[in-house]
Amino acid sequence: MINRSLIRIKTIQILYSYLLTRSDFHMESAPEASKATADSVFAYSVYLDYIFLLLKLSRIPVATGTKMLGPDSVLERNAVARELCREKEMAELLKAPGANAARFDAILPELTQRIAQSQPYNEVKNKRKFTLAGDAEFWKTVFEKVIAADPAVMRTLRATEGFTSAGAERGLAMMLDTITELVDARMLRGTAKADLDKSLQQAYDLYHALLYMPVLITDLAGSELELEERKYNPSAEAIVKCRRLLDNGFIATLAADPAIADYFAANPGADPTTWKKGNAMLEQLYSQIKQSEIFAAYMESMPGDYNGDVAFWRDVMRSIVLPSDALTESLETTSVYWNDDLHITGTFVLKTIKRSQHVDGNRDADEPLPLLPKFMNHDDEVFGSQLFDYVADNRETYRSYIDRFINSAAWDSERLAFMDIVITMAAVAELINFPSIPIAVTCNEYVEIANEYSTPRSGKFINGLLVSIIRMLDSEGRLNKK
Repeated sequence: MINRSLIRIKTIQILYSYLLTRSDFHMESAPEASKATADSVFAYSVYLDYIFLLLKLSRIPVATGTKMLGPDSVLERNAVARELCREKEMAELLKAPGANAARFDAILPELTQRIAQSQPYNEVKNKRKFTLAGDAEFWKTVFEKVIAADPAVMRTLRATEGFTSAGAERGLAMMLDTITELVDARMLRGTAKADLDKSLQQAYDLYHALLYMPVLITDLAGSELELEERKYNPSAEAIVKCRRLLDNGFIATLAADPAIADYFAANPGADPTTWKKGNAMLEQLYSQIKQSEIFAAYMESMPGDYNGDVAFWRDVMRSIVLPSDALTESLETTSVYWNDDLHITGTFVLKTIKRSQHVDGNRDADEPLPLLPKFMNHDDEVFGSQLFDYVADNRETYRSYIDRFINSAAWDSERLAFMDIVITMAAVAELINFPSIPIAVTCNEYVEIANEYSTPRSGKFINGLLVSIIRMLDSEGRLNKK
């Protein structure tokens, strides 16, 4: 049900917030020669050695031919070193001459043993659930309380040319700060991706909630019938209309479908029955339906026609419910995600209702409704997460493409709408990294998103940018699709 058009919109919305508030991670740089002091030079050398020591203790090879320590399930499964190696600066550092950083190699075995006997190690070795934040706290404690305080480490540092006590302390502080900043950056990113998953899940929640709305509206017919029959002089016309709605075969199927009931049980936030409590929206929609030409025509049709019952509710949903301002206002108060999802999700609700019709007009009582799956396939399921990562990991490169092809006479690159930048970067990420998606599809999708979510000039602007970027990528052989 959640197609790539909706996934693109959701991903861009989350990327917009993430890129505005992200915490950039950078490793410490070597001190400038003109400003270098004995302390700063030694501090940087200690910082690098501690970084490489972290990798070695985590059983990550730092140079070709490096002798590896024996296995250790606690240190190997710790995520800090792996996340650090994902950073471009770390990758470049590992390739640099002399990246072996062998200062502590002679004492590695005994240092490893002392870590394994330490309190931080014993506290984490029996944990079943590891988090990046927890892993970071483990390493910060180990370096501060175990490694930096180890007599063999101190002897090694003191024997190093250029040693200064202040430099040794500063090197340790730089290393601890690096771990903290790495985790802060990763946690912000993790939160953004969790928000993306939540946003996509709530789109599927909305699909179920909207699909079930005819049942809630029909319940009002049941309440009206009950009140009417209690009257001293009941309205025969009102009773007939209520009973016609209550006898609708599609409603009976929808209300009894076990898959929908199971979904609401597993996802209480999707259950639309909460709309019945103090919400005038359903009453307003019920009133509009009864006064509509659609309902008048339905009353003139032959009862008992299942396909006709389905067609009635499809027309009602398309013409009355989904365009309703009252529904829009209700969605705003229910979920921050739902209003943006209404148009696309509504089309899938209509599709599901139409698919409920039968060729012969008959339906078995136990036959389930043709509910749409959350994702059509695995590629769709991972598309948003992958697109997010490609943009986040390559944002500087993709931004350079934008700056390169800006027409400075017409556009000021420093004053571009940030949404335009995010949309263009997402389009470039898709062009480069998803070869199965045609170029024309990618361009059309993102131009439409720009027209809908950014400025009046954005669609034309982004289209022109993408044409130039595509030519460049093609000339460089980086587009393996047409």
